[in-house]
Amino acid sequence: MDKVNILGVHVDMVNISQAADCIVTFLGEEKFHAVFTPNSEIIMHAYKNPEFAKLLNRAELLTADGIGVVYASKFLKKPIRERAAGYDIARQVLNKINGTGHKLFLFGGKPGVAQEAKKNLLKEYPELNIVGMRDGYFRPEDEEEIVEQINNSGADMVFVCLGAPKQEEWIGRHREKLEVRVAMGIGGSLDVFAGRVTRAPEIFQKTGMEWFYRLCKEPWRIRRMMDLPKFAVTVMTNGRKYNQN
Repeated sequence: MDKVNILGVHVDMVNISQAADCIVTFLGEEKFHAVFTPNSEIIMHAYKNPEFAKLLNRAELLTADGIGVVYASKFLKKPIRERAAGYDIARQVLNKINGTGHKLFLFGGKPGVAQEAKKNLLKEYPELNIVGMRDGYFRPEDEEEIVEQINNSGADMVFVCLGAPKQEEWIGRHREKLEVRVAMGIGGSLDVFAGRVTRAPEIFQKTGMEWFYRLCKEPWRIRRMMDLPKFAVTVMTNGRKYNQN
């Protein structure tokens, strides 16, 4: 797949449908695949932290979860045509694997969220095979047990919903031990599946203003979103040097 190098992070130039098809292909291969969906905030974190950038670039699929990343790709003359958010990709993947026998593990959220998510998902996808759940509250010494729980479930895909960069770092630490074929970091998607959080109305999503809707609902995000203008300036001043070859 073609990629665009955004401040050292090699983002795949795929839309939602292409990403979902790619993940289904991964499920047919007998090896591990990591899937991350970085937004501008995460790319800025990687820009400042080379080891985290290496972790992201080791993933088998990186999609543009954020309108800022899409705009950056256009500025760099390698345009990504569509924002490919983790939640939207996950929805398409669930639709494709419903009734196929593929086994899904849900990992993350507050206690009870994964159970609520499973209940709601089975209403929409009655033949979905959810084989295990685990909340996202754990101590470092619990991590090996969590890996064992996922492996013992027989899952071939795990949705890791710990929020970034925690979920990417968790997957990176354990990718050699996980026996799943796909580990996908999708942030707060479990809360949406569970019905505890609602997504922005479609008009906000289509106009690239979902960030503004979320900010209005959760004003505490303002400190995190201050990275957006920094990201734009950094791409304009330093972005092209990453795509010279």
